[in-house]
Amino acid sequence: MLKVSNAIERFGTEGAFEVLAKVKELEAQGKKIIHFQIGEPDFDTPSNIKEATYRALREGKTHYSHSLGIWELRSAISNYYRDHYGISVDPNEVVVGVGGKSLILITILALVDKGDEVVCPNPSYPAYESILSYVGANIKFLSLKESKGFSFDIEELKSLVSDKTKLVIINNPQNPTGGIIPKEDLVELSKLSDKFGFYVFSDEIYDRIVYDSKFDSYLQLANKDRCIILNGFSKTYAMTGWRLGWVVVPKFLVPTYQKLAINVYSCPPTFTQYGGIEALTGPQDSVDIMVREFKKRRDYVYERINQIDRLSMIKPQGAFYAFVNITNTGLSSKQFFEKLLYEYNVAVLSGTAFGKYGEGYVRISYATSMENLEEGLNRIEKMIYDIGK
Repeated sequence: MLKVSNAIERFGTEGAFEVLAKVKELEAQGKKIIHFQIGEPDFDTPSNIKEATYRALREGKTHYSHSLGIWELRSAISNYYRDHYGISVDPNEVVVGVGGKSLILITILALVDKGDEVVCPNPSYPAYESILSYVGANIKFLSLKESKGFSFDIEELKSLVSDKTKLVIINNPQNPTGGIIPKEDLVELSKLSDKFGFYVFSDEIYDRIVYDSKFDSYLQLANKDRCIILNGFSKTYAMTGWRLGWVVVPKFLVPTYQKLAINVYSCPPTFTQYGGIEALTGPQDSVDIMVREFKKRRDYVYERINQIDRLSMIKPQGAFYAFVNITNTGLSSKQFFEKLLYEYNVAVLSGTAFGKYGEGYVRISYATSMENLEEGLNRIEKMIYDIGK
């Protein structure tokens, strides 16, 4: 009997898509499920971006592009860092990929050999651990602590890194917690990178979705020869299905990224890249409107959750997730998730979908309407009440 490779067994998966499949089964049975598991904006892609893409299609921009992305888009990304962060980025340091996930894969393939030590946050976006496990990395988990606003303890980080460390991964703002890493922690990380010579991979896909303070990109603070910055269009411009992202990398790594890009996906889709140019260079009012709405929802969820007996959460500073502490319910994260889904028809994600340190939490995405938020939180409150009877 034919069998798959041993390596494929080391791949993980992503809880949001697994839960979505379960939800679809329940909805097929006629149940009305409140979706709190979806990690994408509930806004449409702005019309100016779609129009620019239609124009590119009409003009025949439907063939292969450069494997690193078209020059005009790489230049627009360079200008993005100049305009938003005051950083000089050469377009030759920009690699455009097929969504952020392909660039996470390429980065790890480019930098990490079997047995290399990599520090990975936990809880965190599942793709990091999944791909690191696939390549056989020696993963050292850095816990994100609620007591520190879901940043890391700098002393714990110091205990994990050494001259054997190849890569440290951070996600800022964070999925699943909504936390933002303070500038002083980023500065300390940069100092450790200089001392021990490891790379830092900073996933900043939510950099524009922040609420109460100015966001600091790691690229502003770090040695550019030791950091890789991931970003993209999915969250900021509601373009999740467009599969368009980018990384800023040290120039000497660009040929490596190009080799991997050619082998993995040849090139990013050509016509969508013209939509990306319009997203970065066109009007930004849609982003401002979306973030204002997310902030209103964030405040509502924060107030409601902390009014429910046995539940608590700290106020998210970025992204569109609430990481809710359920430890006082007496249920594990998986038990809470399953009971809520199958008995009360609300889909959240178990904190353990994001790693072992997610136990005791569930993630709520508030990228949904206020009507859905109110109804879903009412159902959660009812479940907690019923548990306490």
